[in-house]
Amino acid sequence: MNKVLRQFRSLPIRSRLALLVAAAVAFAVAAVSVTCWFIVQGKLYDEVDSRLASVNGRMLLNPGQVPAVLASCTQTANDSDTNRRPSFLYLQLVTSEGKTCVLNDSEGVVKVTATDKEVAANPDASVRTFHNSTDSKGNDVRVAAIAVPVGPGPNPQAYPDVAIMAAISLEDTQNTLNDLALILLLVSGIGVLGAGAAGLWVARAGLRPVDKLTDAVEHVARTEDLSIRIPVEEDSEDEIARLSRSFNSMTASLASSRELQQQLIADAGHELRTPLTSLRTNIELLTRSEETGRPIPPADRKALLASVTAQMTELASLIGDLQTLSRSDAGTPADRAEAVDLQDTVEAALRRARLRGPELTITADLQPWFVRAEPQALERAIVNILDNAVKFSPEGGVIDIVLKGGELTVRDHGPGIPSEELPHVFDRFWRSPSARALPGSGLGLSIVARTVQQAGGEISLRPAQGGGTVATVRLPGAATPPPEAV
Repeated sequence: MNKVLRQFRSLPIRSRLALLVAAAVAFAVAAVSVTCWFIVQGKLYDEVDSRLASVNGRMLLNPGQVPAVLASCTQTANDSDTNRRPSFLYLQLVTSEGKTCVLNDSEGVVKVTATDKEVAANPDASVRTFHNSTDSKGNDVRVAAIAVPVGPGPNPQAYPDVAIMAAISLEDTQNTLNDLALILLLVSGIGVLGAGAAGLWVARAGLRPVDKLTDAVEHVARTEDLSIRIPVEEDSEDEIARLSRSFNSMTASLASSRELQQQLIADAGHELRTPLTSLRTNIELLTRSEETGRPIPPADRKALLASVTAQMTELASLIGDLQTLSRSDAGTPADRAEAVDLQDTVEAALRRARLRGPELTITADLQPWFVRAEPQALERAIVNILDNAVKFSPEGGVIDIVLKGGELTVRDHGPGIPSEELPHVFDRFWRSPSARALPGSGLGLSIVARTVQQAGGEISLRPAQGGGTVATVRLPGAATPPPEAV
């Protein structure tokens, strides 16, 4: 059985569907055919039983006639008359002891059964039975046995218990049933073959969109061409259409992800080339000085070493930002997200910001707010926002920070961001022309946006009234800590 199931599962899906349809139709046709055959058999037997009942009714004997009939009858049918036409009717008497008396014109002798003897022994004339039996030649017959009552008379005990047996040959009935069985078998076979063909056609027609989807997937796997799309009717809502839309959405997302990866690689290569080129130039100058024996003046050497250190610091910062961005692209796993006190996170970022801008005035109005995020990533995002505010604030400037109702605003009094540059501030490696001379990789705000989005929040930048920029971060949460954080 397991081997058959394995072979069935190894077949193509359209073949399995065709076989299942054919099997279901075969079962239904077989059930209907068998039911029909038995119904027709019952109707034919009922018709034969009605004929036998009428024959038996005409053959009822007066109890007083029983001895004479028994004395004059024979034990076998009279077959000596070759000119006698077959009547296909069997008439005989049977006693409770099993003795038979074949009446005139009977087609033959019917074998007596125990049922016939029981009917003969019963004095009730309403008792009759219908059953199948055979004659002396082995032919199938339908028998009706009815008791002959022993009525009043001078000597009732002298009359034996007798039943009349009338039988009709079942040859015609069986021929009819055999013909019906053959017809039903042929119809069933044609129906099963037709169902199998129809099932195969339906499977092919129904799975044609799946074939297209399979071809598309194989094409993508073979060529890595993510531009392929499967045409889908707009008003179609069946499973195949939904699967096709999901595939198109998946390939579009993969294509977009590939473009972002290629853009990230190109931008990262461009950003890494500048510090690496400068670093290589400075190191080559130091190496050539050592090889040629021409020492570099101490002041120039010190400046070169300071430049190398700054470039290495910039390179390390860029690599760290790329690593942070790659981790944020991978999402925030549930095991890294936890309840975070946003007020404490902002206060920790404030301490670092005050160290980087001691000449600045930083005011803070912080109220409790608890969010669910990755603690380190969220702190890094807040630090990046404050670093931008410190970087672009003039000396002696003021930075106002407010945390209220899950909304964090950071307002600086720097030069601000032109309105035409606002749509690009969260793009990777994008830097304002006025800020390209300042240190940075252009990834800070991109990291902030990705972290805030993964925490279920949103971030925006807008020009501040009176100059400067306002950064607004909204994060879902609550003013009270969740139960697991208590």
